Amino acid sequence: MRAWVARMPEPIVRVGLGFDVHGWATGGTLWLGGVRFDGHPALAAHSDGDVVCHAIADALLGAAGLGDLGEHFPEDEASTAGVSGPAILATVRRLVTDAGWTPGSCDATVICDRPVISPRREAMQTTIADALGCPVDAVSVKATRPEGLGLVGDGVGCMAVATLA
Repeated sequence: MRAWVARMPEPIVRVGLGFDVHGWATGGTLWLGGVRFDGHPALAAHSDGDVVCHAIADALLGAAGLGDLGEHFPEDEASTAGVSGPAILATVRRLVTDAGWTPGSCDATVICDRPVISPRREAMQTTIADALGCPVDAVSVKATRPEGLGLVGDGVGCMAVATLA
């Protein structure tokens, strides 16, 4: 009897998951999704602390099998100090396209008690789409409040899923 082995076709879409969280700093400027949120302190980080862009970048890197954000933007490297979230996304876009993939879509959920995300959601989606070179309707940003459950401690977190084709 001849053995038959089914081969799976190469995947045409890959999915990655990203997560980032930072605590509040004293002073500075809060950036989320590449958008400035006045009236709130910055998030403590080596870069600009933009957890939305960082989570999306990690999701894209994971989908492409290219490691994680810390490998490409090490905290102990002076050249990455203060780098903006959109600049990180643009670099990650180049890395995944160099690997033969194209960003398809991303969906991010911001986890925070403050600031309120909805008034800046469209600006965030536009900034992220511009950095990734994809249509605005391929980017989703939403938020949830942890209601004092301590899910992000004293700061902001973000979970993201991204696809590559």
